[in-house]
Amino acid sequence: METTKNFSQISRAYSDTSILMHEAIARKVGLSGTDHKYLGLIIEYEEMTAGKIAEITGLTTGSVTGLIDRLEKKKLVRRKADKNDRRKVLIVPNVTKIMGLLQPIFSDLQRRTQELIDTFSDEEINAIIRYFLSATEIMKTVTMDLKK
Repeated sequence: METTKNFSQISRAYSDTSILMHEAIARKVGLSGTDHKYLGLIIEYEEMTAGKIAEITGLTTGSVTGLIDRLEKKKLVRRKADKNDRRKVLIVPNVTKIMGLLQPIFSDLQRRTQELIDTFSDEEINAIIRYFLSATEIMKTVTMDLKK
């Protein structure tokens, strides 16, 4: 029971620290924390419609339009007409510009994280991976349930 309580406290501290770190990174490059995280989502999908962004994030279409406008103003994304359906507009990340902005900050974080990972055995890393994959699925399920 004590181990579970300790794990929960450490997990919460990790989550809170992650949010605070991403907020600090975002401010450093002139973004809000949420814009920074949604930009990462757009990069992951390579290109997507505003409707898809709204669907994934739960943001209203008006909020998504504001997000896209802010990112486009900083030349981090661009709007592009869909070749197959001219009524559709795709949001395309400017990966080169984004990486130029964020890589200097993330390179130290990635180096330090790799140094930490190197201290674990393969068995320990596999346990951590299993935890993160399972925890991610739980959070996705909760998120979907909350959207209903």
